[in-house]
Amino acid sequence: MKIIAVGMNYTDHAKELNNPVPDEPVIFMKPDSALLKNNKPFYLPDFSDEIDYETEVIVQINRLGKNISEKFAPRYYSHMGLGIDFTARDMQRKFREKGYPWEICKAFDGSAVISEFYPIEKFGNVNNLNFRLDIDGSTVQKGNTADMIFNINRIIAYVSRFFTLKIGDIIFTGTPVGVGKIFINNHLEGYIEGEKMLDLMIK
Repeated sequence: MKIIAVGMNYTDHAKELNNPVPDEPVIFMKPDSALLKNNKPFYLPDFSDEIDYETEVIVQINRLGKNISEKFAPRYYSHMGLGIDFTARDMQRKFREKGYPWEICKAFDGSAVISEFYPIEKFGNVNNLNFRLDIDGSTVQKGNTADMIFNINRIIAYVSRFFTLKIGDIIFTGTPVGVGKIFINNHLEGYIEGEKMLDLMIK
């Protein structure tokens, strides 16, 4: 399986990082070794002094597909969850300044936190879902999928032009404004429509 992620898919998030608003999906990948499941703690790595949280709605692909039409994209996912795309922001800035690829700052071990996946019907309209992240009991990030620049169906259609989607592939759909740094002993709790999806500690 592979982890496909979308960068800068919310206008205000692109602006908070001083990036231009994209006119097509910005895609990057994570290896399966990046997965962190079952609310296991996240250990701050020794190669970065600035690990940021990025909370995102995630979907899981349920059938093989290539060159998928946007109108048929809903057939390719039936379950969703919540994820955190941990980013080594200090390294990302350095790599971008030098024009280098920046996979290392996005794809390191444990950088793709995922919840369990649930049927989409549990939450309602996938294109109008509220989600949020609380740290130590205070909400630090919240968004609604209605504010995505590219919705899930558009993302699937776009990605499938370049990569064959396979059963079990996971798509991180982008993070809203409000990303920030995590610290040792932070307690992170993530929610979709008030339903707790994630509950983990930073070590």
